[in-house]
Amino acid sequence: MTIYLLSDALSFPDPRLAGKNGLLAIGGDLSSERLLLAYQNGIFPWYSDDEPIIWWSPDPRLVLYPDELKISRSLKKTIRQKKFNITMDTAFDDVIKACANARAWNRKETWITDDMVNAYCSLHKSGFAHSVEAWYRGQLAGGLYGVSLGSSFFGESMFTLVDNASKVAFAHLVEFLKSMSIDLIDCQVTTDHMMQFGAREIDRIRFLKELKQSLSSPTLGGKWELDSSHVLTNPDNEIT
Repeated sequence: MTIYLLSDALSFPDPRLAGKNGLLAIGGDLSSERLLLAYQNGIFPWYSDDEPIIWWSPDPRLVLYPDELKISRSLKKTIRQKKFNITMDTAFDDVIKACANARAWNRKETWITDDMVNAYCSLHKSGFAHSVEAWYRGQLAGGLYGVSLGSSFFGESMFTLVDNASKVAFAHLVEFLKSMSIDLIDCQVTTDHMMQFGAREIDRIRFLKELKQSLSSPTLGGKWELDSSHVLTNPDNEIT
């Protein structure tokens, strides 16, 4: 398997050259320009503090089409209780740092290094990275963040300090994305957690084709805000 070494030039090898596990290249930097180019090509960074920057494009790819969102009966009950106040883009820095800390608290290796935090905070300031926050009794209880380009949203990470907080935040995010005609949510790698929401695997060729089509749509940039039309009170697609 060939692993490509990136230079200072702003470019990536064809993502179809990645190995089956998705490993494509190492090196480069985390500039906003390079990160956006990576996402446009179905590539994302994932590495640890003691490693060089590693770039991936896995096959298969886990995606969620917003119309296929599934919500469990218990989560539906939690949403109806209005236990959490959900906001968007009000605490991006806190969310990404909490995502990194959550893995440390659970003794899991994190790819959200200090450099990654700074890079995605820069993307947020330029209107490409967004956060969803779940608040409980005035405190940040959970949330998630990701990147938006064209009619695609690339989910990066989530955290929960209070049971179901990030799940409620994610359900609201999907409702918001549907209303904004964003039709592809990239979940990157397969997890049971996301498959419970209705995410499914597609092959890399199909993903790249759908991504290319989505990039022909304008990007919803700037600060995102939830209004009453995006607040879930009676979610559909219930599953047991």
